[in-house]
Amino acid sequence: MVKMVLATHNPGKRTEWMALLDGLELTLLLPSEIGFDDSVAETGDTYTENALIKARALCKASGLPALADDSGLEVDALDGAPGVRSARYRLGSDEVRYRALLAALEGVPDDERTARFRCVAALVLPDGETHTTEGVCEGWITHKPQGAKGFGYDPVFYIPSLDRTMAEISQKQKNQISHRARAARGMRRVMTELLDV
Repeated sequence: MVKMVLATHNPGKRTEWMALLDGLELTLLLPSEIGFDDSVAETGDTYTENALIKARALCKASGLPALADDSGLEVDALDGAPGVRSARYRLGSDEVRYRALLAALEGVPDDERTARFRCVAALVLPDGETHTTEGVCEGWITHKPQGAKGFGYDPVFYIPSLDRTMAEISQKQKNQISHRARAARGMRRVMTELLDV
């Protein structure tokens, strides 16, 4: 069983990653479980930079392999915003952020509301070796929130193939089609080859 640190303080995110990596012989530890209670500043300009910053910090603190991800929503009509700053788009709750996004898209027609969720996962090993994978989920932004599941921008992100928003689908469906799920599929292959899990 390989021990690995996941760069998040959110137990729910660990549960999601454990589901995405189900079947691999590994234990995902939270930073607090290795005595690391600090937050790591995400100062990068790209998802890859931010994911690597977090993974390197946790790998250095623990001496264990570290896994991190960074993700965001890219809206074409807003020139790719909020992008890497998705979690910091507006101060406040998820609802404050997605309502600000809807306000920014006021009057933009459906065919110009295309968007995607993008996720980059990064694995850093104690010897300094790094690997990244990326996943994308295409969709468009609704005119009003729909659904009560998920988090972040899920209530306003519509998936045409499912005729639902991300907040209207089950966790099982999300773990098959989401940007994080797609990045995780690539990361599974990396971990299987590198760590014999």
